[in-house]
Amino acid sequence: MRVGVLGVGAVAQAVHLPLLQRRPDLFEIAALCDLSAELVDLMGDRFGVAPARRFTDFEAMLDAGGLDAVMILSRGSHAEPVLQAWRAGLPVFCEKPLAYTTTEVDALIEAERAAAAGGGAPGILLGYMKQYDPAVVAASELVAELDDVRSVEVTVLHPPSAPQLAIAHIVTPSSPPPADVVAAQEAEDDRLRRIAVGDADLDVWRTYRVPLVGSLAHDLSVMRSLGTIPASVDHADVWRQTSATQVRDISRDKRSMGEIPPQVAASGVLGNGGRFRLAWHYLPDFPAYRETVRVIHGGGILELVFPSPYLLHAPTELTVSTLDDGAERRVIRRSVAEAFEVQLERFAAMVTDGVPPESGLAGGRADIVDCQRIIAAWTGPRGIEVGGEIGARVLQAASAVR
Repeated sequence: MRVGVLGVGAVAQAVHLPLLQRRPDLFEIAALCDLSAELVDLMGDRFGVAPARRFTDFEAMLDAGGLDAVMILSRGSHAEPVLQAWRAGLPVFCEKPLAYTTTEVDALIEAERAAAAGGGAPGILLGYMKQYDPAVVAASELVAELDDVRSVEVTVLHPPSAPQLAIAHIVTPSSPPPADVVAAQEAEDDRLRRIAVGDADLDVWRTYRVPLVGSLAHDLSVMRSLGTIPASVDHADVWRQTSATQVRDISRDKRSMGEIPPQVAASGVLGNGGRFRLAWHYLPDFPAYRETVRVIHGGGILELVFPSPYLLHAPTELTVSTLDDGAERRVIRRSVAEAFEVQLERFAAMVTDGVPPESGLAGGRADIVDCQRIIAAWTGPRGIEVGGEIGARVLQAASAVR
């Protein structure tokens, strides 16, 4: 499969390009595109992409042809690049975020529906790699046998981005993008911000964009894989704390999350009547990323512990605790199968054999809605000004209470 890659930044360098190169039985890196010509050339040399197949304009890469599919790994919302790829007749692997608003996703759903009359849209797989993790697959099979999930508890301990990525030796451009490119990006970000949150304070948008759509969306997708779907978000809180003993510099993350990155907590009711709790903590001096998903039921506990996603082949640990003749029986399952690689295999299967992905547009939309409901549950009761799609959810919740 000849793949064109849009965006050759951190996640491309650390994960996707090395894995594509490792699987010549499935993929050929046929073209690269990034706003930085310098970065495109560096990655083109590293991964053997011919100079004529290196681009700084996505439309130009699509127009050049010679592709069977595209991978969208660039910054920001990916809704418009998905539409561009579909217009070129190409299936898409789309890293998160798919989009920041339901307006964008609804436009994609309409395009997908319209394409059905002509034989169907080319297809899309959302990059929720945890859904393809062997530990998550095994957990979902076990949860499917339960009829009394009492609670799902999610905790994300998130250290700064720089130390997480240090192992990958990410290359960055020696100079910033042209001023007009930066201005265009900022204008698009502002447009989407207003659709999502209206004229709300910038920190509301940052909280929605990074910890929620950019991170906890992964956990919401895992909850969908487990069949534990949030029915409502009843409480949410966001706060910021500092420590006088902080050692690590977080300057890179300040650009995306503000001077003091947020902490996020939310809780609500599951579709089966159980409860869920989500917690996302930014911890400047925490040694390593850790993510825990715990399912509590009448007969025991299933616990998933995820390492940093950039440590390829580091196993996710599934621990199953049950009753065994009056004692606790604990079974631990680990696999070094790489979830990102399994995900790429499923992308190939989607394109060549029509195998449906774990998450398409409907799943992506559901996660955006849940992220919006979390922000609404935080801002509404506190009288924090918010407009746009989330403001409409605040009004809807207030009307339901009355």
